[in-house]
Amino acid sequence: MSEVDFNTLQSLGLAQQSTATNTSKSNSDLGQGDFLKLMVTQLNNQDPMKPMESGDFLGQMAQFSTVTGIDGLNTSFSEFASSVSNDQALQAANLVGRRVNVPLQAGVLTTGGSIDGELTLPTSSPDVSINITDQAGQIVQTIPLGTQSAGPVAFSWDGKRSDGTVASPGLYNVDAKARIDGQNFELDTQISADVDSVTLGGLGKPLQLNLSGLGSVPFSNVSRIF
Repeated sequence: MSEVDFNTLQSLGLAQQSTATNTSKSNSDLGQGDFLKLMVTQLNNQDPMKPMESGDFLGQMAQFSTVTGIDGLNTSFSEFASSVSNDQALQAANLVGRRVNVPLQAGVLTTGGSIDGELTLPTSSPDVSINITDQAGQIVQTIPLGTQSAGPVAFSWDGKRSDGTVASPGLYNVDAKARIDGQNFELDTQISADVDSVTLGGLGKPLQLNLSGLGSVPFSNVSRIF
């Protein structure tokens, strides 16, 4: 009897991978044609004095319906998987060359560019600030954001050091802090980055965005698209 194609289920993230699952159709599996041949052969060779009971015949027809239904289910899942893949391809084409916000603690400074992003305050704070540090851990610039209400807070670093000189292009860490109820708290940041390319997911893997100078992140991590 035909088996559900678990490769299709896994590609949709609807089934867990199992090393014991044999996804290829073995020689012992019976398709619709094989099932019909066996049933006809049984009818032709039955004892005329003891014909097949109507209940037995209906039972075999029910088994045949199950075979047909499973094959149809496989086809439906395959078509659905193809549709999902096509939708991902369309999303990918629209994202390349665009800018997105993703949860990162670092950004890339380009020549004449800036590092932009936002943080989210769980509650209001009288003192919010951003420290920009280089790869050696040295503070390059501190950006005071002052008093802020709860919610998203945008920030931008223009690439200038605290002494007014322009910092070299490269990777810089972004550390956000806020004073809440008399205590300092570190905050997660969303960094704006350019999408260079997209890698389509397969076998349950998510769509990956390849960001300029920052590696790849899952598409599901994107909080904003510009």
